[in-house]
Amino acid sequence: METMLQQLTRGNALFLILILGIGGSFQGGYHMTSISSPSPFIKHFINSTWYERYAVPPPGGTITIIWSLIVSMFAVGGLLGAISVKSFSGLLGRKKAVICNSFIGIAAATIMLTSKWAKSYEMIIVARILFGYSAALGMSIHLMYLGEMSPRKLRGAVTMTSVTFASFGKLSAQFMGLSEILGRQELWNVVLCVPACLSVVHAMVMPYLPEAPRYLFIEKRDDKGCQKALQSLWGQGEFKQEMEEMLTEQAMMEAAPTKSPLLLLQDQTVRWQLITMSTIYCCNQLSGMSVVSTFAFDIFRRAGIPTDQIRYITIGLGITEMITSISCGLIIEHAGRRPLFWGGYAIMSACWLSVTVVLNLKGSNAWAPYLTAVLIILFIIFFSGGPGAAAGTLNSEIFIQSNRVSSFVIFGIQRWSVYAVMGLAFPILIDALDTYCFVIFACMSLLGCIYIFFILPETKGKTLLEISDQFKAITVCGKSFQEESQMETKL
Repeated sequence: METMLQQLTRGNALFLILILGIGGSFQGGYHMTSISSPSPFIKHFINSTWYERYAVPPPGGTITIIWSLIVSMFAVGGLLGAISVKSFSGLLGRKKAVICNSFIGIAAATIMLTSKWAKSYEMIIVARILFGYSAALGMSIHLMYLGEMSPRKLRGAVTMTSVTFASFGKLSAQFMGLSEILGRQELWNVVLCVPACLSVVHAMVMPYLPEAPRYLFIEKRDDKGCQKALQSLWGQGEFKQEMEEMLTEQAMMEAAPTKSPLLLLQDQTVRWQLITMSTIYCCNQLSGMSVVSTFAFDIFRRAGIPTDQIRYITIGLGITEMITSISCGLIIEHAGRRPLFWGGYAIMSACWLSVTVVLNLKGSNAWAPYLTAVLIILFIIFFSGGPGAAAGTLNSEIFIQSNRVSSFVIFGIQRWSVYAVMGLAFPILIDALDTYCFVIFACMSLLGCIYIFFILPETKGKTLLEISDQFKAITVCGKSFQEESQMETKL
């Protein structure tokens, strides 16, 4: 623990982590959650704006349709942002890309802030698209930057900070949404724009901080710039081990040039990496965490918890998520990745099965609603301290530089697509299946546990090339994708 803190404070690394966080995943976390609190006020604004324009009340269902567009357009923007990661980060580099992304967030906040005075719900929709675009782009480049600036021994802990800042963003949105702070009808547009203040700070400070060392060395071939960046971040030293690792990866990249997302999907040498991350992200999003973040109010109300107590429980969920993600960052280099994944999935599955049982008992037991809240908090502890936190770290570890950006595009598209589908499907599922909809989440968590336990190799403390060799050695039924690729080459 002391060694980690000493290394982080020897140069500007800790400061860069902070600045990257407030301009990166914090923004995404905040905007994912912030729309929930002012929803009644936005619906009222849509109703009054329609009446002022047309002098008649809106037809039945119109407000619901416009509100659904406002909510879902965030995911559409996120999908567009995920597609843009490769071209954006490749054209501008990591540092300039995150700076430009902050200006997109500021532009979105300006549109959102003025929408109330312009009496335009269309401006809210446009702002939500830009917020989603900025969130997806920022979260991906943030994680990429962290992975490319950190030495091997600290890579897990450093990349974990992206999850911590996302959790902090969600918690901040929940606090700002309280009626005692900004959660009032006259301030609904302000509560949605709070992160823009941090975007301004981020855009002003980032030009004075170093570019990602690995990007400088491998893609820009600037070894002196890389050395200078490493010394600026981690203190004076020669960093021979890091430079040798990057040199080896550069040679491998020359032998296998950078691939587009489509070519990466067709490459059998990374097939297990693609399957692994696709399975993990799919299990994470279908394990129920995105539903808890978006529909916590509806879930707790259905569980029977009084409405006036729900907002304080949701703040408790946010505090729990942030504390556990920080704790995971402290233990990931000691515990390794595998136990955090399969152990977390196993307990998450048990939590959802227990929630299903307890909710079926709520009619005859007064304690059932509160036990449901305890079980969901327990679920969040093991998600945020396990699969949810470690997924980003694993993604930055298992792909070499030539494949990493395309992998962020592929999994960004997958994550935002599933996020959009879950947002549309969950209200239908909970009406159709009632409490048994949580069994689906339990099954997905169990699937993740089984896959990780039997397939995923441990990546702790290994170089990117060593990890690549481990994945190539994976066999199922005595065969591997590497062997199939070799046979096809011979034929």
